[in-house]
Amino acid sequence: MEIVALHQISPDQVILWSRGFITLNVTILYTWIVMLILVGGSWLITRNLSSDINVSRWQHLLEVVISIIRGEISEMTKRDADSYIPLIGTLFLFICVSNVLVIVPGFVAPTSSITTTAALATCVFIAVPFYGVSRNGIIHYVKEYFQPTFIFFPFHVMGEISRTLALTVRLFGNIMSHEKVIGILLAVTPLLFPVIMQILGLLIGVIQAYIFAILSMVYIASALSAEDDFQEEVKKEGSSA
Repeated sequence: MEIVALHQISPDQVILWSRGFITLNVTILYTWIVMLILVGGSWLITRNLSSDINVSRWQHLLEVVISIIRGEISEMTKRDADSYIPLIGTLFLFICVSNVLVIVPGFVAPTSSITTTAALATCVFIAVPFYGVSRNGIIHYVKEYFQPTFIFFPFHVMGEISRTLALTVRLFGNIMSHEKVIGILLAVTPLLFPVIMQILGLLIGVIQAYIFAILSMVYIASALSAEDDFQEEVKKEGSSA
């Protein structure tokens, strides 16, 4: 069942209901469906958590996912990962579930909308200074924008904006283009080849979720490492004095 036509770039263009200034499009609908699945699934899995050796398959799967995310974060930040798991884990699970559910007939991945990917990238854009400021204060964080000299301030700002745009466009472009390719193949080729491409698309969807989460953590880790470098310089100046 085709919800978004081939000539429509984004599911935002498919309006399901509108009254006044309130509009419900396909992107909003399926975004809320994904959120309900995640919230409902989290409640079902965690309501009977057990510390015994024999645990449910769902709890075991959740523990595996959390362990992988924690390990990746610890590897990049060289510090406790628990502070970053809520953000990075949520980003990964939302994107992954959105991309995997495309196998359901009629489902359109919210990540094929640039408004959704822009919102996710904006969360990362806000999280980077949040973690940087919460670690060593706003003064030390802002000083990094003027290193090594004040001339570099606009370049640091441009870097923050450009990587946010890169996160937005990378995820949107990959998911949107895959859906269009599948639609074209279904129109011009037998069923078998599009099915193979759909299976490959599931793998691509998971990889894209992983890449987005990893890049988000890299950006946060870069802010934290900058603060660590600043602290090292302060200690060296203090010892030399």
